[in-house]
Amino acid sequence: MDATIARAADIILSAKHVIALTGAGISTESGIPDFRSRGGLWERYDPSEYATIDAFHERPGKVWEMLFDMVGLTRSARPNPGHAALAELEKMELLKCIITQNVDNLHQEAGSVNVIEYHGNVSRLECLSCGTVYEDREFDVAEIIKSRVPPVCGKCKVMLKPTVIFFGEMIPQEATVRSQEAARNADVVMVIGTSATVYPAAGIPLIAKQNNAVIIEFNIEETGLTNYATDIFVRGKTGTTLPDLVNMIKQ
Repeated sequence: MDATIARAADIILSAKHVIALTGAGISTESGIPDFRSRGGLWERYDPSEYATIDAFHERPGKVWEMLFDMVGLTRSARPNPGHAALAELEKMELLKCIITQNVDNLHQEAGSVNVIEYHGNVSRLECLSCGTVYEDREFDVAEIIKSRVPPVCGKCKVMLKPTVIFFGEMIPQEATVRSQEAARNADVVMVIGTSATVYPAAGIPLIAKQNNAVIIEFNIEETGLTNYATDIFVRGKTGTTLPDLVNMIKQ
């Protein structure tokens, strides 16, 4: 494993444009289960009833039953050493950006600045009526979770929705454009805590691969990506392997 991480470190040090694509696996060590895994939200809430944009339009109060748990789960989580390692790589000017499928805001809390939020962010709320976006500091989030009373727009008095992308919604255009541009410019893609097999996010490493980028995958176990695109596979918990990578780079 040390040899694999050393090889990854050498490639990153010699690269000009390194990007990262992160998924649920990097946040599980912060206590946030993959929504699809055992103990995840989809075990308690049928996504067809609670996680589609149509369901929110038709029954926002019911959907907020799930959102209270989602917000509470992410708000109680803290960045782990994997998040911190990526923030450090950015400060070292070795990592250009993070494209994350996560909505938990943990990359930003760890200190990462250039984060492209592919699926939105649970810490921001939006009004689907007037388009106003509210940062979490504009609400008493702890009280919302405790009271289980959905927040409403100060202008329209309708229930707000987290900027999380629901099933049936399009990926934000800005996130799509920025992530594709980053992929086209990348000579190394770090794929972290995701199988990268669900589109459209799965297309990001493939765009880079078409331009001969090196794919370095960090996962607990091999994925579909491993067999057809990955050049270097680093097995293990990202809370350990990513700090090991940073330490190797510093040597």
